[in-house]
Amino acid sequence: METNDSDAVLLELRKIGATLATAFPAPPPPPKGLKEEFMAFLGKAGVLGLAVGFIMGTYMGKLVSALVSDIILPIPGALEPSGNWQAAVISIPVANGIHFLVGDFVSAVVTFLIVAVVVFFIARYATKAGLK
Repeated sequence: METNDSDAVLLELRKIGATLATAFPAPPPPPKGLKEEFMAFLGKAGVLGLAVGFIMGTYMGKLVSALVSDIILPIPGALEPSGNWQAAVISIPVANGIHFLVGDFVSAVVTFLIVAVVVFFIARYATKAGLK
């Protein structure tokens, strides 16, 4: 009968051990080093690709702006007798006079349209080349 009692005690202790094992989860793994954690972050989030895209987009914007301001917009200036069509103003003689900076507005619209066309062609080329 003693073996029966000791078996019952052993069985009870095993049940207690199993209950305690499920009640307390395993400790977390030891912390990684800063370099490993940073590299894992870069790999998971695609941050590196985002950073490269942001930098390339910034400089592509500068390139397109230079194209518009230095090469394309001087063409209408050559057609204007004064040469500075961006400074064109329409004035209405009411009270102190109202001045509409038409040349500045038209310049902004032309710049926007040219940038939109250039970006369209770049996106079109990238799509045909299979870039995403």
